[in-house]
Amino acid sequence: MSEVTNSPAVSVIVPVFNEEENISILQLELRKTLRELDHEIVFVDDGSTDHTPERIEAAPNVRVIRFEKNSGQSAAIYAGLKAARGASLVLIDGDLQNDPADIPRLLAEITRGADLVCGYRAQRRDTLVKRLTSWIANAVRSRFTKDGVRDTGCTLKAMRRECVNALVPFKGMHRFIPALIKGAGYRVVELPVNHRPRRFGQSKYGLGNRALRATIDMFGVRWLLARRLNYKLPDAD
Repeated sequence: MSEVTNSPAVSVIVPVFNEEENISILQLELRKTLRELDHEIVFVDDGSTDHTPERIEAAPNVRVIRFEKNSGQSAAIYAGLKAARGASLVLIDGDLQNDPADIPRLLAEITRGADLVCGYRAQRRDTLVKRLTSWIANAVRSRFTKDGVRDTGCTLKAMRRECVNALVPFKGMHRFIPALIKGAGYRVVELPVNHRPRRFGQSKYGLGNRALRATIDMFGVRWLLARRLNYKLPDAD
């Protein structure tokens, strides 16, 4: 890897919450995948109550943001994106279900002109109930917000740094990253990515009343997109 800089080529943002058994393995996989890139890794600890922060191995290109208390996935993702210093930003889950080996493929699409690259889990390693509810939610959301993305629940994404300006911080934002970025005029593409079974721990985001919250959020995002300011300044002489 090249010398660590204040403006690396790539920032990888990893939101984590009680992933003490996964974090060392993930960090090893990220080092292997990113070894030829000028990069930083930004771990955002969402108020873990286990030993997750202590298990993160310190390095010149590793930063850790720690929340005082659990604030949710959207808050962790947004904080990490705002703190990142890279030209290209990558989001990846901390539970080992996303595969770091897919990151170069996403970054290659950025090089080819995409602004946001969304991974979609072609073969999900989840329960039937979780797959079915996710499929329904994705179909409704995509039709309603017109984001054209089949699997917004897949955290694995890559984007140009400027795309962060299109995001609005609210609880549930992470489900609507493609809609907000596409609505701002950026080019969004999808790629199939590997999805692995969870090895340790359990999912932190159960079904519960998530569907109701997501539906309310969806109406809010649609309203926001319809009310977005749209103007262009003339070219300077």
